[in-house]
Amino acid sequence: MSDKKRSIKTACVQGGWEPQKGEPRMLPIYQSTTFKYDTSEQMGKLFDLEDSGYFYTRLQNPTNDFVAAKICELEGGVAAMLTSSGQAANFYAVFNICEAGDHFIAMNGIYGGTFNLFSCTMKKLGIDCTFVDVDCTEEELRAAFKENTKCVFCETITNPGVSICDFDKFVKVAHEEHVPVICDNTFATPINCRPIEFGVDIVTHSTTKYLDGHAMTVGGCIIDSGNFDWNCVPGKFKGLTEPDESYHGLTYTEKFGKGAYITKATSQLMRDLGSIQSPQNAFLLNVGLETLHLRMPVHCSNAQIVAEFLEKHEKVEWIHYPGLAGDKYHDLAQKYMPNGTCGVMALGLKGGRDASVRFIDHLKMISIVTHVADAKSCVLHPASHTHRQMTDEQLLVAGIDPSLIRLSVGIEDVEDILADLSQALDEV
Repeated sequence: MSDKKRSIKTACVQGGWEPQKGEPRMLPIYQSTTFKYDTSEQMGKLFDLEDSGYFYTRLQNPTNDFVAAKICELEGGVAAMLTSSGQAANFYAVFNICEAGDHFIAMNGIYGGTFNLFSCTMKKLGIDCTFVDVDCTEEELRAAFKENTKCVFCETITNPGVSICDFDKFVKVAHEEHVPVICDNTFATPINCRPIEFGVDIVTHSTTKYLDGHAMTVGGCIIDSGNFDWNCVPGKFKGLTEPDESYHGLTYTEKFGKGAYITKATSQLMRDLGSIQSPQNAFLLNVGLETLHLRMPVHCSNAQIVAEFLEKHEKVEWIHYPGLAGDKYHDLAQKYMPNGTCGVMALGLKGGRDASVRFIDHLKMISIVTHVADAKSCVLHPASHTHRQMTDEQLLVAGIDPSLIRLSVGIEDVEDILADLSQALDEV
């Protein structure tokens, strides 16, 4: 059976590392900073990108590459790379094609850390970002484009608001404007959605979340579909289509074809910025990936039951979960993720901020943590935690209701989850 035909479930277990005769069945940890060669010429060819191989783990490591290959297969891409965090993955994904003086577009409602990266830090690098509403029209999206726009960034499911991206709209406009779409697929995972199948060009992940699944490792991943034509507008993507003087005038698209984008990100950005994932973390990530196809359906089924319970509860003011028939994004969820979305939902209680704090303080099994999307149920109140420096007025401007609770439903027995939620609500 060829890799392209095997099911995604089998790829979770068997993808990436495929041992040969006498090799370990479990993916080895190549816990080494450096790799030996016999001649100076051999090493020189590696530095000139004339030959493939490993020489220093800051750029590449076999353990990392086997895990990246597994995620690449799961997403249906042609090449992938691991990074030290999801933040690094999103930064590299955009910075690989944007430089000082460039502009890109991002969907609003995205993860706060990504929002700050795009609106503040990248602005200091001379790269401008325009944010558009997730529900914008094609005309409104098109109006955000400038002559120097290089990409459009979105999330399959936003964090923490659980809005759904309409791929057809974003991909259509972006491609008509000759720029790629980059999508963070962290919450949906390739089990529930493969954005490349809907025309997305580059996919990112915070592997810290569902892909790892056990809150053991921080990491990220970038996957390239290989479908975007970097030469579509002469001179638009110079970093990929014109000589790189730091590699003796090599041109990535000419030398590496469909592998140009990831090769540049690895050999240039990772070389200079060094946000590599450790081999130990990649090994643990691979262990998590082996059960991804088993865990995600349980997250979704548990979350559906919990959302339906909360929707009917007299103390719940509002709830956002795309699996609910009355949810604003239910139809889009059915279109792009008919088998389920994720285990994360947002809700607000009657009584506002104070009621939310009382509620989460009385939870017993469900943990108050800054993490999300792992096997254990957990909860966060942004107004009291991650965004506590903001006033209620500032929170509303940022699109965060002061009462908002982000609930991440785990894979415990759903009756135990419901019991904990019920007793905590009784205290509000």
